[in-house]
Amino acid sequence: MLFPPSLSDFIPPDHPVRTISCVIDGIQIDNIIAKYSNTGAKAYHPKMMLKLLVYVYLCNLYSSRKIEQAASENVHFMWISGMQKPDHNTIARFRSSRLEGVLKEVFSQVELLLVESGHIDLQTIYVDGTKIEANANKFSFVWGKAIQKNIARMKERLNELWHYTELVAKEDMANVSKPDLTDIDPEKVEQTISTINGALKDKQIDKKKRQQLNYAKNNYPGNLRKNEEKLEKLGERNSYSKTDEDATFMRMKDDYMKNGQLKPGYNLQFSTQNQFVINYSNHHNPTDTKTFIPHLEQILEMYPDKVNNVCADSGYGSEENYDFLETKGLTPFVKYNYFHKEQKKGNEAYSEFHPNNLYYDANTDVYYCPMGQPMKLQYIRTEKSDAGYEKKVHVYQAHNCKGCPLRGSCHKAKGNRTIQVSHKLNKLRNKARELLTSEEGLKHRSQRPVDVEAAFGNLKQNKGFKRFLLRGHEKVEIETGLLALAINLKKMNAIKVA
Repeated sequence: MLFPPSLSDFIPPDHPVRTISCVIDGIQIDNIIAKYSNTGAKAYHPKMMLKLLVYVYLCNLYSSRKIEQAASENVHFMWISGMQKPDHNTIARFRSSRLEGVLKEVFSQVELLLVESGHIDLQTIYVDGTKIEANANKFSFVWGKAIQKNIARMKERLNELWHYTELVAKEDMANVSKPDLTDIDPEKVEQTISTINGALKDKQIDKKKRQQLNYAKNNYPGNLRKNEEKLEKLGERNSYSKTDEDATFMRMKDDYMKNGQLKPGYNLQFSTQNQFVINYSNHHNPTDTKTFIPHLEQILEMYPDKVNNVCADSGYGSEENYDFLETKGLTPFVKYNYFHKEQKKGNEAYSEFHPNNLYYDANTDVYYCPMGQPMKLQYIRTEKSDAGYEKKVHVYQAHNCKGCPLRGSCHKAKGNRTIQVSHKLNKLRNKARELLTSEEGLKHRSQRPVDVEAAFGNLKQNKGFKRFLLRGHEKVEIETGLLALAINLKKMNAIKVA
């Protein structure tokens, strides 16, 4: 020890910390630097902080206090930080504030480096989702249905009070028109209660009614304002947590109580290729169907003209999603809900009575049941999704099912059989079926669970990440981005070593 060794002497040449340092040195972080002020004390360099955070997420270390401790004790952390020792406040502030809204650009640069190095080509991506619990109290919930019931109860009570006032004070209410209480707001409630109070001012009324009126006067306007604020936060959701208002209550697979308990969480979507994470996104909606288009739009913006094929399971097989893929020129290796049932004989989807297996005459727009009876078009219904997509549903009905010997096998409705058909969806499903049953489709179907579900297994089991540390959608995105970077760089290093 005559000549003291450097920290680099203690780190093997194939260690992942070297890969992280090398990759992050090769990317631009101008957007992160732009978040720093030119005045005040000198800050730690953002590249050093980014390297440190990516490496700690690779090491399954998520607490800012533990990161601060490791930067003073662990040789790998000391090497990547250049012997600098940021405290836990600095680490937490960099993670939650400096990286907000800019980490996705850093992530996309790393992905393009993976393309250049030949690890991925982005031609085919595999999409799937999983639920991650939010850092929120599972008992501090707000339910949309409960708010609507509360508002409906207020309307009912106001109508009862108005009706009671008309009975007690007929003369005073003779020339007063009843307000429309279908849609109520705080101002309308205050005016209605004021009118009722004026009419009942000098009247002897039931004590219980007086208590109800006083309660409505003191509480209804304020409660309505609170409910309006809650409904605004809910948006299209049906619930949220008071401690993380961006988290929605969802059913988690890791339900230890086995009672279908709802927990606040986010629907995390991954796109992968060769088990590298191509894109990540967190969504409020618990169903995968509605997360597909926003997730793919991010990919097309990050990597224009690179993606050709998209493979996903049956949770994404809706008309809106198929139509989006066709519009963008992407080949849809995406299953629909009864794809696997169609492949097995003896089930309902394979049956000749299934609506999709009935004979259809496109020239006359008529379906024929197995007995040869025509089922004519009755009307066309338009359904609109939350995203504004319009789907046309054609409704067909047979004219006489009475006495049919096949009725028991055909349908169990009391009247004549009715079927609902979306011709556009059938066309898109037929195209998807041809692709999925082709040789290329079989290859992608067998690769999808190996590819994207392995990334989730790595995240939840190997990294032990089953609950977010930060609160709020933007900060949850930051944590997910750091995890995705750690997964990719660790795999990149493992391939390099191999």
